[in-house]
Amino acid sequence: MSALPKARFLDPSTPPTLFTLVVVAATSALSLNIFLPSLPAITKHFGASYAVIQFLVSGYLLTTAIVQFFVGPLSDRFGRRPVMLVGFCLFTFASVICAVATSVEILLAARVMQAGVVSGFVVSRAAVRDIVPGDRAASMIGYVTMGMAISPMLAPTLGGFLQEMFDWQAAFWTMAGAGFITFLLILRDQGETNQTRSANLTEQFRNYPELLTSRRFWAYAAAAALASACFFALLGGAPFVGDRVYHLSPGVLGLYFMFPPFGYMMGNFISGRFATRLGIYRMITFGALITICGMTISLLFIVMGNTHPLAFFGLTITIGLGNGLVVPGATAAMLNIKPEIAGTAAGLGGALMTLGGAAISAFVASILTEERGVFPLAVCILVCAIGSLAFSIYANHVERQVRQSSLA
Repeated sequence: MSALPKARFLDPSTPPTLFTLVVVAATSALSLNIFLPSLPAITKHFGASYAVIQFLVSGYLLTTAIVQFFVGPLSDRFGRRPVMLVGFCLFTFASVICAVATSVEILLAARVMQAGVVSGFVVSRAAVRDIVPGDRAASMIGYVTMGMAISPMLAPTLGGFLQEMFDWQAAFWTMAGAGFITFLLILRDQGETNQTRSANLTEQFRNYPELLTSRRFWAYAAAAALASACFFALLGGAPFVGDRVYHLSPGVLGLYFMFPPFGYMMGNFISGRFATRLGIYRMITFGALITICGMTISLLFIVMGNTHPLAFFGLTITIGLGNGLVVPGATAAMLNIKPEIAGTAAGLGGALMTLGGAAISAFVASILTEERGVFPLAVCILVCAIGSLAFSIYANHVERQVRQSSLA
């Protein structure tokens, strides 16, 4: 395999620049939460129940999980560039349909179609593994996923103001515009990085059993999935809590949504700067512990009767910080198990994360009531963080066993 040429901006014959990978990740993350402050307005507009409209979150996550099972192998077979172009084209078209939807059924169907943007999550990480090897991948993934932090940090605030200035459709028009611009950027700057494409697609799907029987893969995938579940639980429950428990306006709720993405950005920066020095185990362990501490303090405030939104939302910064440490490290470890099928590993790992996210998001929405307040949401997040810590410890145990057996 020949070495990849040095990346040159807007040169499709070279690998994508870091800027392009960050933009791709940011646009992919934009679709998660820019419309969350508009959920109450969407519910009222279509006369539907909150549980039905919440499918815009949980149903989208479920669909992206399913899509990721195929996006990874497809990018290993056909290349990173064509898969990403098709994904963003579909996302842009679906966003327009969402904005002009005349019924809740059309809106939900188009929202599911937006899952094409998941190619940005999967393929950008696989491209990183194509460009840089081993431990350096965790560092670069940390920088790339900063785009996934900046975007959701600003998106709910933007979505809240768009809702107040225009209406709920404005968020989907914004997604359509961002998707189109990103499509053009990929077209001009996303050079192909996959130099070891498989002979056929069947060969790629045959790799799933190898990953599914790997204890190392499951340990890291579970640690990342449970860390992400903390954030997805927040996505599923925060709109209800902000509207019904704390009685926040869409604009103010959008401002409170800035805490976890800001923490995620800090965690990604630490991962990018110190990943090779700290090591993957320390990163993912510290990340889980930070979230556990934050949610424990929040629960203490809640139990003591503190009713200010900061008692909960202020400490969600630790969810983002924890995710920013756990996800890049665990993802790099998953991709490094068998580098020649990095796309497949990225797709399967991402699918497991979003499947868990869809499940926890739907579960949280089903148990929240005005009488219970924010307590069930905080408990769910804490339980997920404890699970992430347990699997990070197990991952270290498996790695030690692998090293000992290789020395024997």
